Amino acid sequence: MAFQAGGQRPAPRPAPATPEAQAYLQDYTALLEAVPFPSLVVDHRWDVVLANGAFRTLFQGAGPHPTAMPDDNFLRFVLFHPDASAVLGEHESSWCLPMLAHFAAALERYGHDPALQAVRRDIAQDPIMEAAYRQGLPHWIRAVGARAVEHDGAVRPLHHPDPRRGTTECRVVIETPRVLEELGYTRLTLVLREPRRTAHRSPRARRTPSHLRVVPAAE
Repeated sequence: MAFQAGGQRPAPRPAPATPEAQAYLQDYTALLEAVPFPSLVVDHRWDVVLANGAFRTLFQGAGPHPTAMPDDNFLRFVLFHPDASAVLGEHESSWCLPMLAHFAAALERYGHDPALQAVRRDIAQDPIMEAAYRQGLPHWIRAVGARAVEHDGAVRPLHHPDPRRGTTECRVVIETPRVLEELGYTRLTLVLREPRRTAHRSPRARRTPSHLRVVPAAE
């Protein structure tokens, strides 16, 4: 499914305030690059502060988009990029709905944040996404339980561009050291698992917009 966003490109993110914090992030970038699995550091808006080469490789096939590139804002990528389902398997239930749940929590906590308000406006501009946010999300959380919206520990399907991995799964691991936490950042790593031994089905066949399964279709 594809969701089109109408907002403006997010403003450039400010650099850490102190030289010590900047030096820490420089060294942390080297650490991140040494990790073989896709790994990224985000702020409360899901703006991507750091991302390693494995992350860029995973999303290398994503076409250009004015507001929703994966290494710019991961929330926007999941919700709005038309190529998201080509990489993120079971896009609606495994990725989109959990991200909507986290967005709702962030909006409740940081309600006056202009970047989050811009995401909310873009959701409202798409009737399918708006229905998912207002109606489908509460229904889905009641059906699957609150644990399903958590990222840490979740096992989620992926379509990796490397044919040696192909359709596989990853375990999302959130591991945030104290300094990153003090800066307001969170680190996520997608620990890739062995490929599924099932018949391959092209993920791009499902990129056309469709009605969300969690939202009853209009009569």
